[in-house]
Amino acid sequence: MTSDLAKKVDEQLAHHREELENLIRIPSISADAFDQAEVRKSAEYVAQLARERGLEAEVVQVTAPSGLQSRPAVLAHKQVGEDKPTVLLYGHHDVQPQGTAEGWETPPFEPTERNGRLYARGAADDKAGVMVHMGALSALGDELGVNVTLFIEGEEEIGSPTFHAFLEEYRERLAADVIVVADSSNWKVGEPALTTSLRGVVRLGVEVRTLSHGIHSGMFGGVALDAVTAMSHIIASLHDEDGAVAVAGLQSWDDAEVEYTEADLRQDAGIPEDMQIIGRGSYNSRMWTQPAISVIGMDVTSTAESSNTIIPVCKAYLSLRVAPGQDPQEAGELLAKHVHEHAPYGAQVTTEVAEAGPGFKVNSGAAATQIMRDALSEAFDHHAVGIGTGGSIPFVADLHEVFPEAEILITGVEDPDTRAHAHNESLHLGDWRNAILAEALLLKNLGEKHA
Repeated sequence: MTSDLAKKVDEQLAHHREELENLIRIPSISADAFDQAEVRKSAEYVAQLARERGLEAEVVQVTAPSGLQSRPAVLAHKQVGEDKPTVLLYGHHDVQPQGTAEGWETPPFEPTERNGRLYARGAADDKAGVMVHMGALSALGDELGVNVTLFIEGEEEIGSPTFHAFLEEYRERLAADVIVVADSSNWKVGEPALTTSLRGVVRLGVEVRTLSHGIHSGMFGGVALDAVTAMSHIIASLHDEDGAVAVAGLQSWDDAEVEYTEADLRQDAGIPEDMQIIGRGSYNSRMWTQPAISVIGMDVTSTAESSNTIIPVCKAYLSLRVAPGQDPQEAGELLAKHVHEHAPYGAQVTTEVAEAGPGFKVNSGAAATQIMRDALSEAFDHHAVGIGTGGSIPFVADLHEVFPEAEILITGVEDPDTRAHAHNESLHLGDWRNAILAEALLLKNLGEKHA
């Protein structure tokens, strides 16, 4: 049966790629500043693809309790039997902004193949994930042995602000025994992985004020401190001499199934030879199950607009990645407490938690988890491993909260060279093919298990 499925996947692959490229050409950027008609166009095309595979599909929107209306999502279903398990297939059709045109070697919304990789915004994150679902359903066709619900959202790249409202409004239609989230990565090209843990995330806004207004540095320099220097003191206190996070109370643990070599880590992350790799413990635990803090933005006078003025106020955003299992709200409060306690020279500090998303840890002993691992190993002809992801997928925790009995499987098509969210994002076409076969095997084996 595996060889038959592989043959079908290969026979259909060129058509799936054409569909993928059509989807990529729709610039479905969900950020407010961009044309939201393109997001609807993308949703309509995904719904069309689902209907062509025998699913009943519609484009849906919800309104959150706050009054915020969602971006268009696709909800589709195929029922094969009341006695069969139901699998929810998740992906997202929206993408990140392309950034500056100068950074792209080829047009961001015109898919271009080079050396076995397809380059374009959304090629991997997550339109290839959407097409993995479509490809698996096509390969099985009328032999599909499970009920399938397809949920392709349109606002993942802006934080899924109405996701919980979707789950509440469509709870009965989204309920499933197994949930497959196709929005993660493999360990390396050709080496498949099932994501078993996710860090949580906190975004903390910090404002530091040292003066009521700007003053001349020649007149008062030496007695009055600028706010940027005060902010720098606070930022410097966040890490110890090894570069490990120095905020008291933040949890961490080490449970890495695989490990980076230093050479691979430097190459994949772009860390120069002379630059120290920060932190303590295994490299993967530092990236997957330990906290991490980064400065992701700062409001301060630019060099082009600088003058001999002592700057009175400085604002920054800190991104805190939270170890799986720790409450992100608690972690945010601990970070805010640290910031206030390390304000130098009596500087006035205000903080605000702008975002708090929980992490997640998969039940590694669950039946569907092992079936997925076996399917990945077979499709890639390489042993599948469990990996963590240092980034966050906050809606996964929402899924677990609303459907606590469902087994959640986090898969994906990204790899260390994908550069999701960056210029020259790309998809490894061989891994994409293997991911389609792996999901088809998963659905087949789940159906046979409950036959």
